[in-house]
Amino acid sequence: MKISSTFILGASLLLATTACSSKKDKAAELNDKKVAIEKLKAENSKKAEEIKKLQDELIASGGGEAAKVKLVGTIPVGIQNFVHYIDLQGKVDADNISYISPTGMPGQVKAIYVKQGQYVKKGQLVLRLDDAIMTQQVQAVRLQSTAANQQLEGIKTQLAFAKNIYQRQKNLWEQGIGTEVQLLTAKTSVTGLENQLVAAGEQAKAVSQQINVAKAQTNTANVYSDVSGIADQVNIKVGETFTGMGAMGPQIKIVNTSSLKVTTSIPENYLSRIRTGSPAEVSVPDVNKTFKAAVSLISQSVDANRGFTADIKIPYDASIKPNQSAKVRIMDYSAANAVVIPVNVVQTDEAGKYVYVLEKSSNGKMFAKKKSINVGEVYGSNVEVKAGLAAGEQLITEGYQNLYENQAVSTTF
Repeated sequence: MKISSTFILGASLLLATTACSSKKDKAAELNDKKVAIEKLKAENSKKAEEIKKLQDELIASGGGEAAKVKLVGTIPVGIQNFVHYIDLQGKVDADNISYISPTGMPGQVKAIYVKQGQYVKKGQLVLRLDDAIMTQQVQAVRLQSTAANQQLEGIKTQLAFAKNIYQRQKNLWEQGIGTEVQLLTAKTSVTGLENQLVAAGEQAKAVSQQINVAKAQTNTANVYSDVSGIADQVNIKVGETFTGMGAMGPQIKIVNTSSLKVTTSIPENYLSRIRTGSPAEVSVPDVNKTFKAAVSLISQSVDANRGFTADIKIPYDASIKPNQSAKVRIMDYSAANAVVIPVNVVQTDEAGKYVYVLEKSSNGKMFAKKKSINVGEVYGSNVEVKAGLAAGEQLITEGYQNLYENQAVSTTF
């Protein structure tokens, strides 16, 4: 059966018109819903304002249920000096530590004159090295010196004799006796011996200097302490080679504990906040000692761990030893006459930080007042308040959780 083209075209137009009408109805329906939502929001906001207004009036009039009055605790907001510290770990060190080393070449140890833990004075002999070869060198140079001096004395004798001959020949020449050749020969002999005497003198002087050098080298066999202190390490035995530094570290270490310091590493982000002279507090837990001090030295570079080193000098204490662990507090910020409150009472919402304070209505009823604040530094359990609170206000510190603006509160039932 054939369907006319006119019928098909009519059906298509009808379907298109129906679909277009359906789309328009759906858009209108969505728009109506949006309008309804906005209307409900406006009504809800208006109702919330009315509820709040009624609550405020109820509180102000002393009405309301007693069960809704919340018990709170308060403290007066006060003014005090606020201090912020950086808490760090450090270790005790000695200002004057000496690692003993030979002044000459390394050598075999012949004798040790100090024991670990023994007190050593500056300049005290701590060990002696083998000096046999150096002694032989001194003896050899002394033999050279003896030969040089003997040669020098022989030339002096010859020169004296030659001068005597020359003087006699000169006297004879002046009397017309002898020949000019004899006179010149005698003079040449004197001049030659004088030159030999100068050369021999220089040689004797050089040999004498060699003796002094050889003696000084021999003295390097004696190893002395260059500081006074305790022999903290003596890692050397007779017969071993003394170089100053062995596989296990320094062979002899002298520690002067009369001047102690604590060294700590500080993160680089504190570079602008720490300086020489910054107040500090050092505690050594192992001996239960605490010292008030100040930063004495700051390193000029940042290490591989992104920190810089600070030294803090502490007074001598016999119970404190180098390498002991220490706790360090360095003051990096302070504010005089600041508003300081407990950090736990500070709350946060989308508008920022806030606290609740206690206020009274005209009829003497108490209620909670929300106050926005600007905070500064936090240290320990306290926070600095830069704006939003004034001295004398009653800060709610207990029962502040779940409080709301203008809620009726009481400090007692």
